[in-house]
Amino acid sequence: QVQVVESGGGLVQPGGSLRLSCAASGSMFRIYDMRWYRQAPGKQRELVTVIASGGSTYYADSVKGRFTISRDNAKNTVYLQMSSLKPEDTAVYYCNAFDGRADFWGQGTQVTVSS
Repeated sequence: QVQVVESGGGLVQPGGSLRLSCAASGSMFRIYDMRWYRQAPGKQRELVTVIASGGSTYYADSVKGRFTISRDNAKNTVYLQMSSLKPEDTAVYYCNAFDGRADFWGQGTQVTVSS
């Protein structure tokens, strides 16, 4: 069982920045594909970004150029650097770890973009 814990959410003004962190347990972190999803009130959960075990990345069009995903395998941690935040980025952000067989989810962290 992989434990996934997000941190770093909060309230930020439009145009501001925020960095989320996601720590995942396990000695095989380096082979996990790591993903960030988000779910806004009344909307379905959507995929935001992915960083594969080999380092390749994917971004949803809505965040491309503003968000950056990275990973530190020595710390079993993935980061989501969010810049130029917009009110429509407001959501609960969930981290997901895929070990090749199963998905593991964190509890989510709230990001609110508001003046």
